[in-house]
Amino acid sequence: MGLKDYGVLKCHAIAGKMELDDDTPHYQVHAKDGKFNYRLAINVRSVQQPYDLLYLIDSNFEHYITEKLKKLDFGFNKIEVSQRQAGGIALDYIRGNLFKVNKMKALPYTVPGENNDLNEFIDSYIQRAIETKADIYVFGEPWGPEDKPDKIFGFQPGRGVHDIHMNQGSSGRFTKDNGVYQDGALLIHYKSSSQEYWVAAFFAFQSQSFHTDDKTGNPIDQNVGAEPEIPDTPVVKPQVKIIAALLNPSGEDFGKESITLINPSPKKVDLTGWAIVNQLKQKASLDGFKIEPGGVVKVPLSGKDVQFSNKGGTISLLNQEGIKVDGVSYTKKDTQEEGWTTVF
Repeated sequence: MGLKDYGVLKCHAIAGKMELDDDTPHYQVHAKDGKFNYRLAINVRSVQQPYDLLYLIDSNFEHYITEKLKKLDFGFNKIEVSQRQAGGIALDYIRGNLFKVNKMKALPYTVPGENNDLNEFIDSYIQRAIETKADIYVFGEPWGPEDKPDKIFGFQPGRGVHDIHMNQGSSGRFTKDNGVYQDGALLIHYKSSSQEYWVAAFFAFQSQSFHTDDKTGNPIDQNVGAEPEIPDTPVVKPQVKIIAALLNPSGEDFGKESITLINPSPKKVDLTGWAIVNQLKQKASLDGFKIEPGGVVKVPLSGKDVQFSNKGGTISLLNQEGIKVDGVSYTKKDTQEEGWTTVF
């Protein structure tokens, strides 16, 4: 079924509040878009075991999506179901190559001491965003306007954004929210006269699966690929990884681009049935390629199927079952100089 009104709110934060109760605590943000007040409700603890959330904060986030986000108007930008696909601004933790999901770590929402729990980590970035008037982009589902004041910050009418976390791979009563290209996240664009950079924060529940159906977002039993290292969860390590690509060859691009793969495993890998896929879902077959243990292979691309955009994009590696075993992203900056190979 998926989220009904998924989208991204572009706004400024004016206050942050940590919740420390053990019921359903959130990190709460009071935000404004120049017209309305909003509350951003960021989960910091699960309602079911394991309670600690998985998180990843990239303090120097680089992805082609940021150029598209900067062009958005302030306010809530709804992403229609028909727009929830590769190549747009909709987020998908698994398919969008936003980050390596095996880098996500579980962290309690409150721990004695300073700067050592999820609440405090989020708060540090929000306070910096308030001080610097950074632009905030929060992906999730909106609520409101309500006919009553907001229960946390008191503004009226109450409205906000929640589900600021992965929205696929859930089971039980949360299955109804599953879908692809509708994940939540918090992105912050810090700007000053001396520097400009992005911070991205991603959140998921340990009960969610990182191997999901490409249409429904429902969990698929087998754990394959770069899932987070959750205790007692069996994981099949990716046998092949993307390590480099020639994105913008010298002269004419057509037929000169290439992708470089490495086999870190102790076994020879036959790539028959495997494929390279870009953000537009264009697919290039890897039939005929084999990689020895510890070996590297450079795959030339004909240009008839997959081509790399000079505006930025994603590259995914699918095995013979169509399961993504590795993925990378690149930005417009990576393609500026002709003939250079980008190393991931």
